[in-house]
Amino acid sequence: MKVITGGVTAAKGFQAASTAAGIKYQGRTDMAMVYSEKPCVAAGTFTTNIVKAAPVKWDQEIVYKHPSAQVIVCNSGIANACTGEEGFSYCRATAKAAAETLNVDENSVLVASTGVIGMQLPIEKLSDGVKAMAPKLKGTLEAGNEAAKAIMTTDTVEKEVAVEIEIGGKTVTIGGMCKGSGMIHPNMCTMLGFVTTDVCISKQLLQEALSQDVKDTYNMVSVDGDTSTNDTVLLLANGMAENPEINEKNEDYQKFCEALNYINTTLAKKIAGDGEGATALFEVKIIGAESKEQAVTLSKSVVTSSLTKAAIYGHDANWGRILCAMGYSGAQFDPEKVDLYFESKAGKIQIIENGVAVNYSEEEATKILSEEAVTAIADIKMGDCTATAWGCDLTYDYVKINADYRS
Repeated sequence: MKVITGGVTAAKGFQAASTAAGIKYQGRTDMAMVYSEKPCVAAGTFTTNIVKAAPVKWDQEIVYKHPSAQVIVCNSGIANACTGEEGFSYCRATAKAAAETLNVDENSVLVASTGVIGMQLPIEKLSDGVKAMAPKLKGTLEAGNEAAKAIMTTDTVEKEVAVEIEIGGKTVTIGGMCKGSGMIHPNMCTMLGFVTTDVCISKQLLQEALSQDVKDTYNMVSVDGDTSTNDTVLLLANGMAENPEINEKNEDYQKFCEALNYINTTLAKKIAGDGEGATALFEVKIIGAESKEQAVTLSKSVVTSSLTKAAIYGHDANWGRILCAMGYSGAQFDPEKVDLYFESKAGKIQIIENGVAVNYSEEEATKILSEEAVTAIADIKMGDCTATAWGCDLTYDYVKINADYRS
């Protein structure tokens, strides 16, 4: 696998565009379009929140009940959530505008929105935005990067990644972009992820690959414990790499899944590290677990602990908060057997052994915890299963950002 520069336009046949439609933001782009020259098989995973935004319902219908998709239209600023039938009709109107402009089937247009909940979209601006983007579609890396910027809300940086692999003697490319900074606690976050690939693969296996992979990637991210109404990850495959179709779980399928995991893991970590107001990516690894489920439960409990997140912000090796969060997780373990370490590019230090503090240097621990990415590693000595969760520190700025989000 080779990591390359790019995002959603890295794979063969994919183009992107963006525009400033003035939906909520002024002086910046707020709409993006991704288009494939050929119809794609599509896969998707969506929020588990009972309150689902209109675009989620629209996309579920397209992904699960229609054979192909070719276009994604995304707006930022307004989420089109809790908007009733009117909001759903705006999804249809957006898809219709794209279908007419690009001469594609209306049922091949996926839509996504992110932003304030409860506001109705200005559909005229949305339709005008679609018409403005269509002539600007390009397959350049720059076009993909501008699209990644256009879907940002409180994100501070655009998030994209791409890789190349070889399947059946053909070069296959996978690229993706995402947005997410707050209201992030996916069971599947306000996160949106769009992944494109030129691999030739069956629709069934594409969906299986994505559904399995989100469990260890996006579902292991938490910024603030709030599961959004709009969480959506879409994966489009247009087959233009011309590799022999992957229609069974063979070596080619495993290669594709490994590359997809790299894409989704990278994007998930970018979301966690760019949490609202965050100064550090906080990674929690549970090792020595007796089951994957146990490891997942423990790692998520620690990464979502507000007290632990605040300690990470303060560069404070307050290990009692970590052990406490593990203890109320619901997973069973022996606290008197736990070893805990902190690690960053500044070094690695053991903090507790068998549930009791070792004679460590607070100064060294603070130095390690002062980096922009820090890891807590807890060995519970019960087996050989592991899990990793990602989050961020909890800062004053998180409250500031969310106190006046609508203004």
